[in-house]
Amino acid sequence: MSELRYAIIGAGPSGLSAARALQKAGIDFDGYEASRGVGGLWDIENPRSTMYESAHLISSRTTTEFAEFPMDTDADYPSHRTLIRYFRDFADRFRLTERFRFETKVTSLTRDDDGEWMLRADSPDGPLDERYDGVILANGTLAEPNVPTFRGEFTGELLHTSAYKAASQLAGKRVLIIGAGNSGCDIAVDAVHHASSVDMSVRRGYYFVPRYLFGKPSDTLNQGRPLPARIKQFVDKRVLQAFTGDPVRFGFPKPDYRLYESHPIVNTLILNHLGQGDLRIRPDVDRFDGRTVHFRDGSRGEYDLVLLATGYTLDYPFVDREALHWTGWSPKLFLNVFPPSFNGLYVMGMIEASGIGWQGRYEQAELIAEYLAALERAPERAAEFRRRATGEPWPDLTGGYRYLGLERMSYYVNKDAYRRAVRAATTALRGDARDAAPGRGIRSSRRRSKKVPA
Repeated sequence: MSELRYAIIGAGPSGLSAARALQKAGIDFDGYEASRGVGGLWDIENPRSTMYESAHLISSRTTTEFAEFPMDTDADYPSHRTLIRYFRDFADRFRLTERFRFETKVTSLTRDDDGEWMLRADSPDGPLDERYDGVILANGTLAEPNVPTFRGEFTGELLHTSAYKAASQLAGKRVLIIGAGNSGCDIAVDAVHHASSVDMSVRRGYYFVPRYLFGKPSDTLNQGRPLPARIKQFVDKRVLQAFTGDPVRFGFPKPDYRLYESHPIVNTLILNHLGQGDLRIRPDVDRFDGRTVHFRDGSRGEYDLVLLATGYTLDYPFVDREALHWTGWSPKLFLNVFPPSFNGLYVMGMIEASGIGWQGRYEQAELIAEYLAALERAPERAAEFRRRATGEPWPDLTGGYRYLGLERMSYYVNKDAYRRAVRAATTALRGDARDAAPGRGIRSSRRRSKKVPA
């Protein structure tokens, strides 16, 4: 067992990935989770969850599940109910649940003069202080709503999709959905069966990918044999045109970017409902005036409920931004994991990529575990890893795609390019580190928990 001790913040898929990787590497850790149990946003009863009753995976089961723990279902696109059970079973199977302190919210991380991190948290037993050699931040990327500002005031009901749970919230209402991401399109499909009318306000065009192509989940095609970006865009665009037609004919603007340069919409039901006249597309919002919404083309509409499908913003509220090297919309991290200062913080799950799945995130966790193991067992390999990360150009994680310059795309990667880079880094770190003497030159920093006076 490692002589160093680490904290993992969050027990969603990324936190569980980190816990499993550290467990397998023999590295000591404590887990912290603000909610009642594991699962993160997939637990619809978690107060921070952004889940809704009709939610299902948008990537298929076999491209998403952990390799060592297949899902116990034949569904290609299982629901959130199946997924929360899956994460609980995963955590129980590998005895990870007992390693987390639940209903314990981390409130601050501060680094002391010795380079260790003081973690403070509110627990059911009162405030806690714990000192760690490093901390893995796995608190998720889809919890802090991005709420834009609009001219004027809307006097009806104004909600972000994070507050949407069930279609009953839409019953009998004139609904405007602003934004057409995957959640926005899911909710629009819910709305056509319950609301009195449904409009969607969109700023740009989108590409729509069906869940099935040629009788198989679409993201299972061409697995393991990635095409160059321009060839894949050329081929897949024509396949989509054959299966879904041109979204412009349904009222969407023509995309001003190539396929895969923004996250595609894995929902073609929305096109069916547009074709049936169940909803309509409106331009970008200009301003609110009571229950009237004015659009940029001069048109207007009356609504009872405006639902903001405007995404989420990264949030690590318990640690100073300087510690994570924030640049613009997101931290600037080597492989989206390591601050260039190598200060003992590690970020799990700050990757968005079409089809990367939880196995891709687990590989990210394996890289962290190999680095932490090398710190103790092969410090020269850890030093070489830091040298490459700070002294050489970072790997290109785009896979040749020119991603849109949007906030939600600021930490987007190409799954194949990212996994190649992570695996190469893990292999370089691994070497013969597992055969080196454990704990060489490393002092123990294990400490007991301290109760903070109220």
